[in-house]
Amino acid sequence: MSRFLFLLGLAGLALAAGPAAAQTTAATRAQDSVFVRQNYRKVEQLIPMRDGTRLATILYVPLDASPARPYPFLMERTPYSAGPRGAANYATRGPGPSRELSQEKYIFVYQDVRGRYLSEGQFEEMTPALASHPAKTAKAKNAPHDESTDTYDTIEWLLKNVAGNNGRVGIMGISYPGFYASASLPYAHPALKAVSPQAPVTDEFIGDDARHNGAFFLLDNFDFTNYFDVPRPKPLAEYAELFPLKISDAYQFFLDLGPLKNANQPKYFNQRARIWNEYLAHDTYDAYWQARNIRSHLTGVKPAVLVVGGWYDAEDLFGALHTYQAIEKQNPGATNRLVMGPWTHGAWSRPDWSKFGPLNFGQNTAAYYRQQLETPFFNYYLKDKGNFNAAEATVFDTGTNEWKTYPAWPPKASQPRPFYLGGAGQLTTAPTTAPADEYISDPAHPVPYAEGILSSRNSEYMIQDQRFAAQRPDVLSFKTEPLAQDLTVAGPLGVDLWVSTSGTDADFIVKLIDVLPDDAVADPAPGATPSTTLPGTQRLVRADVFRGRYRTGFEKPEAFQPNVPTEVKYELNDVLHTFKKGHRLLVQVQSTWFPLVDRNPQQFINISTAEASDFKKATIRVYHEAGHASSLTLPVLGQ
Repeated sequence: MSRFLFLLGLAGLALAAGPAAAQTTAATRAQDSVFVRQNYRKVEQLIPMRDGTRLATILYVPLDASPARPYPFLMERTPYSAGPRGAANYATRGPGPSRELSQEKYIFVYQDVRGRYLSEGQFEEMTPALASHPAKTAKAKNAPHDESTDTYDTIEWLLKNVAGNNGRVGIMGISYPGFYASASLPYAHPALKAVSPQAPVTDEFIGDDARHNGAFFLLDNFDFTNYFDVPRPKPLAEYAELFPLKISDAYQFFLDLGPLKNANQPKYFNQRARIWNEYLAHDTYDAYWQARNIRSHLTGVKPAVLVVGGWYDAEDLFGALHTYQAIEKQNPGATNRLVMGPWTHGAWSRPDWSKFGPLNFGQNTAAYYRQQLETPFFNYYLKDKGNFNAAEATVFDTGTNEWKTYPAWPPKASQPRPFYLGGAGQLTTAPTTAPADEYISDPAHPVPYAEGILSSRNSEYMIQDQRFAAQRPDVLSFKTEPLAQDLTVAGPLGVDLWVSTSGTDADFIVKLIDVLPDDAVADPAPGATPSTTLPGTQRLVRADVFRGRYRTGFEKPEAFQPNVPTEVKYELNDVLHTFKKGHRLLVQVQSTWFPLVDRNPQQFINISTAEASDFKKATIRVYHEAGHASSLTLPVLGQ
């Protein structure tokens, strides 16, 4: 769910760094505002659904739209407000989702989804999809509905009531609006021709915003549900936070907060946040979560699809990759493409994305995407303009700063290569006979997810130098020798740990890290590939958490037998990264990642109701010997 888009708002313009960039942004916004008023008329409408519920919708219609000059619809459905409201209050950004699409001219449609802002009805978190749909709208007070039927009914109304349309519709959205784009695909209206789910929320228990592999993402959800989960007895133009929240040091704040149950103290949620309570009440992959997994419903897909995601997306990296894969596997022959860039959540919509933290990509990757991929995609499928011959997968290599194209993702040429966690901190291509390594995991002193004092979640943790973590006694590190040649990894990473704990539950965080040589060049000559980090940096490439109780299945958690070697297998999200000659691969293993992830009491108990006294230290062992060889398997290209 997009903190990025909610705070940005339809009327805002994406952030740019530095005073000069800010001035350019302001000037561009002023130009766009004039363009909108000179070229579009604004219409606000309540559109009736098949059960009579009316959804608040805002349209920007080109002034020259007519039967002789018809335009397609390009729609976004959102829980974050379709505003700005008022006939005279035009969006200053666009009005389309990008400056490029606005200049192209479409009939832009923004809709508050059911139960949000000025739309009627009851909101449901990631509305469960119906098992089957009527072929056409069947109006009745209690007619079954989901996001697909609401989209269908909206399209039907638009086609009949908005003059000057060409009979074609496209849908796009980032994050939660990305989910609504995905949800339009099952039983899609025949006029729906092009859909772009971008960083779509897809499966909140397995890998998106709420949980990763069962572990609760505390930092994001505490902040997000404070404003998103406000009770709404009637349609509202604006929402207020449930409680005032000002945090200067998030690590200390959440330590002081204590167990998860304390979030419902009177000064915080106080049992008022329905979605927060649902998240905690459903601590297994039960019917609640399974019904909200849109992947299984992505069948019979007929519109052309462009799935977009960012390698540095701290919220919905999983969603982009697995939405693409679900469509690909369940729809042979469907027009389905993937774009993965060096972006944080929604960064491809910013005016410029040529840098991120210490990384310099040497090009404006956001403009490239919008001009070469997104705009041609919608123009071709909705206007018959130009062509769209993009590869099946257009993917950015985060080690070489180059765009790559592939006829499939992951590339069929990638081959699995295991790297074994060995003794003396070695990462080797064959198992060792070394005894187990161990560390004490203490919930009272958890490993921070990022370095420094931070007031909120810092997306740069996904690329941060991990030397701060390597210094801790509760983090194990395993490193290769310097590489004799470049090593390109393309696809998902397979974790296979043999571990034990003195407790009955434990979390496991595994990180893949690119270690730069100590003599690396920090500032290459003009025209050379820009440096990515400073000499000696341990740059994070990919990491994720797995809650050990789910190792035999997310539906049926299972306690560990204390001090018994046990296998924990899971998958880290895909990468495309070239580890350059002279660099080293480094793998770190730890059991806390705070306060990004909630603390595990390291006992097999209900974490949402645990008391402070339930949190115990545990001795964690990671095994290396044959039969219990811990490893990370990488999909390697070209070797």
